[in-house]
Amino acid sequence: MIPFNKPYLTGNETKYIEDAVKSGKISGNGKYTQLCQTFFEEKYGFKKALLTTSCTDALEMAAILIDIQPGDEVIMPSYTFVSTANAFVLRGAKIIFADSNSQNPNIDVSTLESLISKKTKAIVPVHYAGISCDMDVIMDLAAKYNLYVIEDAAQAIDSFYTGKDGIKKPLGSIGHLAAFSFHETKNIIAGEGGMLAINDKRFTTRAEIIWEKGTNRSAFFRGEVDKYGWVDIGSSFLPSEIIAAFLWAQLENLESIQSKRKEIWNTYYNSLKDWASFNEVQLPFIPNFATNNAHMFYLVFNSLEQRTQIINKLKANDIMAVFHYLSLHKSPFYKEKHDDRNLVESDSYTDTLLRLPLFFELNPKKVIEIIINS
Repeated sequence: MIPFNKPYLTGNETKYIEDAVKSGKISGNGKYTQLCQTFFEEKYGFKKALLTTSCTDALEMAAILIDIQPGDEVIMPSYTFVSTANAFVLRGAKIIFADSNSQNPNIDVSTLESLISKKTKAIVPVHYAGISCDMDVIMDLAAKYNLYVIEDAAQAIDSFYTGKDGIKKPLGSIGHLAAFSFHETKNIIAGEGGMLAINDKRFTTRAEIIWEKGTNRSAFFRGEVDKYGWVDIGSSFLPSEIIAAFLWAQLENLESIQSKRKEIWNTYYNSLKDWASFNEVQLPFIPNFATNNAHMFYLVFNSLEQRTQIINKLKANDIMAVFHYLSLHKSPFYKEKHDDRNLVESDSYTDTLLRLPLFFELNPKKVIEIIINS
């Protein structure tokens, strides 16, 4: 069977894990944690990067940092993973779901201003498939209404946005805060794992305290205080050195991993163009302001029935293709809390979007052959 995803190992993961274990420092914030965090700060210009045990944890840290209180409203797309919403619901926020746009599943920025109220605290754009949302519009609205922007960049490592100023900016470096994922389905993996990127200096000191269970332990180990104690709320967001060691082996090979994934993505795109046009199937749309990090290759069909037909055809040939999110505004947990707005595009992607296998060692030719002959 061709699986939907297969984790890629560079060859140094177990070597670095063994090194971490033998060092006697495996609880976190050691050699490999520092290597990874420094890599992100230097390569992408984040003011501070903190590894976490998951992207979910990074989002929960962000919710604490912007002081989400019961009754605050947070705007985000309905077409996203539950963690995007859960992080803020846990702090008592009300989620105001926005629709996607018709060209790709990213948030429809033209609807955002109408969703802002006196209770709005933050906007959480999700860079679906690693393709940037229109961040100029979002940041301008945030400035106008004094809101925070937290980028859900779970899928967006090594992807960029070029705004009206003509400057190419890494995703995750634009909002006040950003959350990344290193789950095994992502481009760069650690099994589980994530990272909080901090771009607003107001949050750097407190973020480290929250990260260390609400203590100033990191400052103590740097010799900045003579003892450490409980100074704020926090939790166990810091991953072990074993996770960081695995991640470091991946980051050393970021360029080769990205190059191979883009090669596979381009093979899909170029081979399926004519077939997609003939069958009224939408290929991934990448705006002029965005780059493509080849996180995902998806197709958008013209009906649920058409998608189901392709899924079954691929499955019969031992190829695993999967759909993606179910609109959160219609979820059993939140549908009674959502207002009466219909989010047409989000529901459409729920019924019609299909993700094709994409991993480092994939030969996509068989997948393409089955689809074209369906």
